[in-house]
Amino acid sequence: MLKKINILFLLSIGFSGAKAQQTIPFRVTKSNNIIVKTLVNKKDSLHLMFQIAMKDGAISPDKQRKADHIIFNKEEISDNNTVDIGNLSWKNISLMDNQLTGPEADGKIGTALFEGKTFKIDYDNNQFVIYNEKQPDLTGFQPISIMMDHDAFYISADNVVDGVRQQEAYFALQSGYSGGILYSNDFTEENQLDKKLKVLGEKTLKNSKGESLITKQAVLPFFKLEHFVFKDLSIGFFAGDLKTQNVSYFGADMLRRFIWIFDSKRNIAYIKPSKYYSQPYYKI
Repeated sequence: MLKKINILFLLSIGFSGAKAQQTIPFRVTKSNNIIVKTLVNKKDSLHLMFQIAMKDGAISPDKQRKADHIIFNKEEISDNNTVDIGNLSWKNISLMDNQLTGPEADGKIGTALFEGKTFKIDYDNNQFVIYNEKQPDLTGFQPISIMMDHDAFYISADNVVDGVRQQEAYFALQSGYSGGILYSNDFTEENQLDKKLKVLGEKTLKNSKGESLITKQAVLPFFKLEHFVFKDLSIGFFAGDLKTQNVSYFGADMLRRFIWIFDSKRNIAYIKPSKYYSQPYYKI
């Protein structure tokens, strides 16, 4: 009888732990994007790129897999979709059509996966962790302030532009941009980045609307996020007539250098170095 009670007690602990937190596996591509395997509307098996700068999701015109069971209206929006990942399921997910995404992805999925929950992006173990009741272990983590605006997460950091001046700037976390730091047009012009930084080259990119943009790659002497300092950082900024970059990006190459825990209220994140912290900077 005692053995039965002990077994039931251990089982109850196991089920309680399972409910306290849940995990979602992912893989990181060569372009630093996070890919999650999903089943949309119980029919379409899609590889979706996690986009931290959006809430719901989108389907790419360049998708490699069929998405025959997603119905879009005249505004190219599909409402009330279900998204399954493993044994987890979400309802009422909205998907936009014809938005470009990262390589190897059929579309994008955003933070609706973690609505109202504390969650972790664990690059060391290639998984998201969703915390329901159990609080995460914050040993070794550094707290940083988070600001939310139109479903995007913003952080502030210091930028040494000309070796003397230190400029604070706000950055939107942008897991869809493979590079590290991408500056807004305003910051670029105000700080004359084209003249004050060593420019390594330029390349033409396309945004989610398919518009062609010219980006220049340069070297920033110092970049400081709380007490974490990066030297000779590879950064980007736009040139040319099409200047639509209204915000600065903290891109996927920088995101992967930390393990992130976001609190449920979305006003604090906790970070600590990941296995990618000292990796060479990604070059666009």
